[in-house]
Amino acid sequence: MGATVTTANSEEKTWGGGNEPMGASYGKLMMWFFIVSDALTFSGFLAAYGFSRFKFIETWPLADEVFTHFPFMHGVSAPMYYVALMTFILIFSSVTMVLAVDAGHHLNKKKVTIYMFLTIIGGLIFVGSQAWEWKNFIKGEYGAIETKGGSLLQFVDKEGHRVALADFAATLPEEREQLTRNKGRWFMEESTLPTYSVAEVQAGFEAHPDLLIRTETITKEKKKTILSREESVARLKEGKIVVEGANLIRNEYGNKLFADFFFFITGFHGFHVFSGVIINIIIFFNVLLGTYEKRKSYEMVEKVGLYWHFVDLVWVFVFTVFYLV
Repeated sequence: MGATVTTANSEEKTWGGGNEPMGASYGKLMMWFFIVSDALTFSGFLAAYGFSRFKFIETWPLADEVFTHFPFMHGVSAPMYYVALMTFILIFSSVTMVLAVDAGHHLNKKKVTIYMFLTIIGGLIFVGSQAWEWKNFIKGEYGAIETKGGSLLQFVDKEGHRVALADFAATLPEEREQLTRNKGRWFMEESTLPTYSVAEVQAGFEAHPDLLIRTETITKEKKKTILSREESVARLKEGKIVVEGANLIRNEYGNKLFADFFFFITGFHGFHVFSGVIINIIIFFNVLLGTYEKRKSYEMVEKVGLYWHFVDLVWVFVFTVFYLV
């Protein structure tokens, strides 16, 4: 009858962390567990976005009309150009991270320092670009009117080009007072008053017979529906509130869910990038201090590299689903 003998050495190897399951250290294995769980979270968000978009596909905003800004190019329509540049910068930072990991394998402190620094710079530029994009998205450019039924009315000229409220809205001698908690019943309050009132927009529209109204409904040609002058005048009478920019309640670009998903998904990803930048900075200073050189191992660089590649890969999916499809 055979007997199984367990030596103290094998027990230490099994329970003391000395073994490497699947050829990976426990640190890298735990990072992989985190990446898988986080990937499932992002998958759920993107799936919810996809379902919502196809449910309201007739009124969903067109990305080419929303993300048209480019720094230092005011008034120039550059659809998706800056988003594409942001994507390139983030992907390039992934390349520098690969080079940093490879330099760590060769115990080359100087190259690890250079490539980690470039990765941090790329991450900071991306986070700053997202903040700039958020600012433009929240502020808006053209403005619109929301009707009593919740529909959105945008303004265009006879050629179909968007026209901003500031270009035609009239100035009426009326006083508007913002509802605050100390003045409203049951401590109700409203957001900051828009630049123009509905009456001012209606008066300006009547004074410009060359203007038309464009609804949020998308045609088969993937263009918004433009009403005739008579239909526009009649539809504008249903106006309830002026909408400028986007927030979690109203959205001048189209369906309100678009803004909700934009803030949530890009904000959640931006938080991941910002967290990665902070971790990279900490490890960067450890590299400068020679911490990993003394250990004869740059495994920490490799572990944060896995996280950084994951963040970059997630953005590729967000960019494809949110901006391109």
